[in-house]
Amino acid sequence: MKIGGLLRALSTVLPVLFMGIVYLYVCLKAWAGAFGIGMVTQYVGAVTALSGGMLGILDGLMQARANAFYLRELFQFLDIPNDMYQGSLTVEKRSDRKYEIEFRDVSFRYPGNDTYALRNVSLKFQVGQRLAVVGQNGSGKTTFIKLLCRLYDPSEGVILLNGIDIRKYNYREYLSVFSVVFQDFQLLSLPLSQNVAAAESYDEQWVLECISKAGLEGMLRDLPEGLDTCIGKDYEEGGIQVSGGQGQKIAIARSLYKDAAFIILDEPTAALDPVAEYEIYTRFNEIVGDRTAVYISHRLSSCRFCDEIVVFHEGRVIQQGSHEKLLSVKDGKYAELWNAQAKYYVNEGSL
Repeated sequence: MKIGGLLRALSTVLPVLFMGIVYLYVCLKAWAGAFGIGMVTQYVGAVTALSGGMLGILDGLMQARANAFYLRELFQFLDIPNDMYQGSLTVEKRSDRKYEIEFRDVSFRYPGNDTYALRNVSLKFQVGQRLAVVGQNGSGKTTFIKLLCRLYDPSEGVILLNGIDIRKYNYREYLSVFSVVFQDFQLLSLPLSQNVAAAESYDEQWVLECISKAGLEGMLRDLPEGLDTCIGKDYEEGGIQVSGGQGQKIAIARSLYKDAAFIILDEPTAALDPVAEYEIYTRFNEIVGDRTAVYISHRLSSCRFCDEIVVFHEGRVIQQGSHEKLLSVKDGKYAELWNAQAKYYVNEGSL
């Protein structure tokens, strides 16, 4: 930081000092008759351009110095060795999407933490099932998804894909089975089409279909350049800024474009208004198609659209079943969460 401060001071002082010396020198030479008054303007212009160049060099060095700290952190992160076991089995490409995931007595602790984030979790996804994962903050929902996507390996137990330990599969091929929308998704400063396809080349008709399924037809009609409209203004002055809800719909369209067997949505409607949320959920079966869908939600009203609901609490699965089945357990955690949310939607006049 001391060097950065020194460069900043030099970038301010040196050009002024340099210009002062040169002006004095040119004026003295002109006064002594070394050249005419007309040459003074030429010399001053040349010196001004040189001073601007020096200022640009110092400013560039200052910015490079400031950014070096962040780049050092980035490269240190990228250089962390990957100790995760890389399998070699090929994931069978099934046109009928007959994949099945099973958690068998899975427990997990984050590195450097003595507390289990998940403890003895056992469950199985049925093919084509809509599975909701609910629970309070810190109950283990997102950790469950991270293990499913093999961002981490279980501390204990095993996760199976079609009866085979997922660690035995080729890592990249295993990831190709999943299409995930996390809460912290990112949009790219690229055209809408490339944001949906997550690639430079794409199938335009499929992009349009995914946009339609995600409920973005109205937005697309209003875009000045259609699919070629850039998201953000980082590289295009004519780019657009999208709202949080529109951004989430673009992320959902991106997940649909991948056309993976499992689609996982982590709070997919958190930034949507109630009307847009209802639209997404009523069209959920159409959006997901024949995929197996898993999503995390704090809004339990969405669970009514799912075949199976898994309730997490303190890292364990404490309830599992349909919405009606779980709601019938009056002293259960699901009923407690449901009633806690439902009271905010009750008309005060009916109380």
